[in-house]
Amino acid sequence: MGVTEKDIQDVLRAVKDPELNLDLVVLGLIYDIEITDCDVHIVMSLTSPMCPVAEQLVSEVEASVLAVEGVTTCEVELTFDPPWTPERIAPLIRSSLGL
Repeated sequence: MGVTEKDIQDVLRAVKDPELNLDLVVLGLIYDIEITDCDVHIVMSLTSPMCPVAEQLVSEVEASVLAVEGVTTCEVELTFDPPWTPERIAPLIRSSLGL
């Protein structure tokens, strides 16, 4: 069986935004995951276009995805369209944060 979107989401849950200390999936920063054979393409955003750790987060995403058995390449595309807002955070987490 090949790599699934769930496999990728599972490893991305270990990549956390250092400011909010929440993972990228819960924060809604992962906009799309495309898997073609052994190649993964991720479209993601950041909480701010001026994020000082943008390069670090992209590197962590790439490294995490490449560690998944069966993945040979990973391309991460940053986008700010649409811009990230707190409404993208999972509702249960958002309410626990008081948002």
